Amino acid sequence: MANQIHSSAIVDPGAELGDNIEIGPYCVINAGVKLGSGCVLKSHVTMDGPTEIGEGNTFYPFASIGQRTQDLKYDAEPTYLRIGDGNTFREFCTINRATSAGDATVIGSHGNFLSYSHVGHDCIVGDHVIFSNNGTLGGHVIMGDYAIISGLTAVHQFCKIGAHAIIGGCSKVVKDIPPYMTADGNPAKTRAINAIGLSRRGFSDEAIAAIKSAHRTLYREKRIVSEAVEILKSGDAILPEVQELIDFVSASERGIC
Repeated sequence: MANQIHSSAIVDPGAELGDNIEIGPYCVINAGVKLGSGCVLKSHVTMDGPTEIGEGNTFYPFASIGQRTQDLKYDAEPTYLRIGDGNTFREFCTINRATSAGDATVIGSHGNFLSYSHVGHDCIVGDHVIFSNNGTLGGHVIMGDYAIISGLTAVHQFCKIGAHAIIGGCSKVVKDIPPYMTADGNPAKTRAINAIGLSRRGFSDEAIAAIKSAHRTLYREKRIVSEAVEILKSGDAILPEVQELIDFVSASERGIC
């Protein structure tokens, strides 16, 4: 199908549009934007480039996508934003490009970014994530697949959020949150495993029990982290989920919540 572009929208000739795109009233698409087929821009959406956006994404009013980094070190170098397929960006959502020449902020596919959520420069965000209203990532945050950030939660620069983790509302995250965990508070603390989320996503009873046991070793037995990791490594027939947890904790530079 031909693209449907409202007469009040401004689309720079330097933008590249796929097929079957809907661009609503008062949207502004600047040069350097590549917009994939099937995307919908409701109204008043602003996009700047260099930005590459996949197929089937929906942008609600006043979303601001691909604007320059807010990092004061930026000196007009060419930096990038790359977005996958099938995401939803609700009202006033903001996603910034990277800071250093050639670097990119990267958003995966099938995420749900609610109103006023923010992804800062140089973040790497996985697939199937959820940002509740005002969920905020500082620069250089890495967020795994299926992770959830609840409303009014802020994640400090350079933190890592593991896959399938969930962070409670109004939390302040200043350290890494391992995969499969539930964290909450100011500053955030790991409270338990995300048992309900794991069950809903089809994790086996065996895997959930192994993750729960690993959580107990890490958090409930009053061991230093390095000792707990060595105990986890010494287990027989380590499940992939536990190995992912071991690898995440071992690689943490900021320390874990």
